[in-house]
Amino acid sequence: MVVPPEKAPNEAEIVEVGFEGGNPVSVNDKKMAGHELIAALNKIGGKHGVGISLLAENRLVGMKSRGVYETPGGTILYEGHKALEQICIERDTLHFKQQVALRYAELVYYGQWFHPLREALQAFVDHTNATVTGTARIRLFKGRALAVGVTSPHTLYDPQLASFSMEGYDVTDPRGFIKIFGLPMKVASQAKRW
Repeated sequence: MVVPPEKAPNEAEIVEVGFEGGNPVSVNDKKMAGHELIAALNKIGGKHGVGISLLAENRLVGMKSRGVYETPGGTILYEGHKALEQICIERDTLHFKQQVALRYAELVYYGQWFHPLREALQAFVDHTNATVTGTARIRLFKGRALAVGVTSPHTLYDPQLASFSMEGYDVTDPRGFIKIFGLPMKVASQAKRW
């Protein structure tokens, strides 16, 4: 399904994936059913050598095994979804969701789709992904899939707020925050001296 990256085209291709509520719904502005969407991304990504994984796995029964997987469509979806999450989900929630994703993936890998924990985690994932709506632009080139642009009506990114121009910013404002935020480290350091 995937050509070796060195045999992939010498020109990059940008693919746009649309998401609604965390679910992929379109490729290059064309709405598709899930199976059609994966098939289209497998074809596009496979042509560019995207999505080859070679790894040693930890099987449920404790042995290690080697595997080679080809997941061009999944790789493109992962990169696009991740880019949208980064602008649509608040920091602490996103960081915790990333931890949850590891346990969720483990349950699925172990064949425990109907486990009550997986179902509970699904409710959390669905809630966090409610605002993950928009379009991700993914650049495909010689085995790499890289998110190069993302737009969303629910973005939390504000270029005016995140500017490094420092206009209207009093550099002394953070002093109190820094003292309070650093207090646990200061106390711990003093306790070690005794």
